[in-house]
Amino acid sequence: MRFTKMHGLGNDYLYVYGEVPENIADLSIKLSERHFGAGSDGMIYISPSNVADFKMRIFNADGSEAKMCGNGIRCVGKYVYDKGYTDKKRLTVETLSGIKTLDLEILGGKVKSVTVDMGKAVYDKPAEISVGDKKVTLTPVSVGNPHAVIFVEDIEKAPLMTMGPEIEHSDAFPGGVNVEFVQVLSPDKLRMRVWERGSGVTMACGTGACASVMAAIAGSYCLYNTLVSVILDGGILKIKISPDNSVQMTGPAEFVYEGETIE
Repeated sequence: MRFTKMHGLGNDYLYVYGEVPENIADLSIKLSERHFGAGSDGMIYISPSNVADFKMRIFNADGSEAKMCGNGIRCVGKYVYDKGYTDKKRLTVETLSGIKTLDLEILGGKVKSVTVDMGKAVYDKPAEISVGDKKVTLTPVSVGNPHAVIFVEDIEKAPLMTMGPEIEHSDAFPGGVNVEFVQVLSPDKLRMRVWERGSGVTMACGTGACASVMAAIAGSYCLYNTLVSVILDGGILKIKISPDNSVQMTGPAEFVYEGETIE
């Protein structure tokens, strides 16, 4: 099996064009391992779709399947264009959270960055939950997958490694949840770190960046129709949300290397 390792701001996956095999959970666990495998946050399979230009399925490093990945879908756009599967600069991609539209920025015949219409974000009012012996206030947001956004005064002191997994597996989120810690730097700039459901700490999370801006707007930290820079460990994503809560995300996508597994 041949695969292509790609990343969006350090959020890296192994990409395969073809049908998903029956042993995908075991395969994703094995290949994602960073010491004995290729090393990644998971695997993404790309295939033809009956309802869109392409279909993507996302499998985390623990073998579980995710509904949506913002960084991953940008890489799908680059993959299919740069490898000649399409010459379209506007694509539709079928995901488990619906059909997403991608606009490709081409430079020198290759995809440089991708803007994704992420659909509408849905948020609930802030809620307080118990995490160990502490009370934590978070804002639940869905961007096709579930997020819990926590605002902090100092991102460097955020308990990402301890509180992240505790909230992911909290009884408040029976299906698990992605956890974002966010520091507001200005009305158009946020600093975010993430604990991703099924993968742990990652360099970036596209849907997490979208969820963070939605929560920031709901909390009156940011404004609608404003391009907000979300600074992640792996780089910067640009997010704009319109008054109907429709989300646009723009960011880079990069090839790392091609590989082949030998069983």
